[in-house]
Amino acid sequence: MVDALILLGVVLTGALLAWPRLANAQLWRATITPLASIIGSGFLVLGPILDVSYGAYAPLVMLALCLTAHLFGWAIRSNIERIDAAAERAPLAERAERVASAILACAYVISVTYYLNLFGAFGVSLTELDDSHSAKLLTTAVFLVILAVGWLRGFSALERVEQISVGFKLSIIMGLLIGLSVHFAQTARADALVIHSPVVSGWQAVMLAAGLIVTVQGFETSRYLGDTYNAATRVRSMKFAQWISAAIYMTYIGLLTYAFDTNVLSLDETSIIDLMDVVAPILPVLLVAAALSAQFSAAVADTGGSGGLIGELSGGKIPTKLAYVIIVGFGLFLTWTANIFEIISYASRAFAAYYAIQAGIAAVSAHASDKPFKATAFGLIALAGALATVFGAPVEQ
Repeated sequence: MVDALILLGVVLTGALLAWPRLANAQLWRATITPLASIIGSGFLVLGPILDVSYGAYAPLVMLALCLTAHLFGWAIRSNIERIDAAAERAPLAERAERVASAILACAYVISVTYYLNLFGAFGVSLTELDDSHSAKLLTTAVFLVILAVGWLRGFSALERVEQISVGFKLSIIMGLLIGLSVHFAQTARADALVIHSPVVSGWQAVMLAAGLIVTVQGFETSRYLGDTYNAATRVRSMKFAQWISAAIYMTYIGLLTYAFDTNVLSLDETSIIDLMDVVAPILPVLLVAAALSAQFSAAVADTGGSGGLIGELSGGKIPTKLAYVIIVGFGLFLTWTANIFEIISYASRAFAAYYAIQAGIAAVSAHASDKPFKATAFGLIALAGALATVFGAPVEQ
């Protein structure tokens, strides 16, 4: 029965997303890019991490992450509006923007490694080769495939795969939420809901949360859709994406936190598979399929984006094809020298640095426009980003 409800939810959500009136709406097209990025790979690993680490306080930590992301988004939206309103920017802002772009390129390189390590872990999770070495070998193979495609043909050949994967991923997430809702209701009726104590507290809890920023990252993609959408549409699309993703995340974490006994859970990148096997037999298969689709498409998108940024920042001295080699080489180095939780922390700190600079630019611009409240607020947001960059910590297994 639960399997049937989950499949019905997946099919109906997929049909809704494919509905021409929605799929062709300009605002929705602009929203789907940041939305898919925000609730992509992080969705699969974040639930078990928060549940195990923060116990009953996991929903509050999730809310804090969403609010933090919204504040960073506010700063970036201010910069979008500022750029649209002024033909020229102050030299300091231009230099800061260039530094931010360089940091963003590095963040994308790390995030590609993060995506493909998740791809490797989920790719072997339902097989007899379910071990870290096999997962790293699969990750390495996919890195080489992406390099070959980017070098020989470019990534335009894979754009359609990315578009399809977005709807597929969102549909399966809806199925997951339906399955979790049924399981939560059944557990509550059996008076079996659990309240776990956190295993981290104080400054350690704050540092761990800072190391998870990458799981709510992705809204900044609206900043770089200027060739397709005007500033007002990009600002609205980012807001919608963050509101929708926050609602999905809060529902997900709320349902997950109190309905499972995580004391017996071994925390790793595929822990969600073990949890969902309890909910419905079909969910692990659907989640693995969604993970493989989402991670591959996200890795392709970020490889293309970071390659382009590296070429642009080098003034064309580093050709895009060579940039792909650099990205893959660094990704393989991280794959074989760090675990997934360390990679998540590195990516979070890189994105936090990018957000800190964007907030700093917004603060300077607000000060120049004689808006002291906004200048102070953006300055504090920049400080928060800087602290997250320095102190973000990985999950301890």
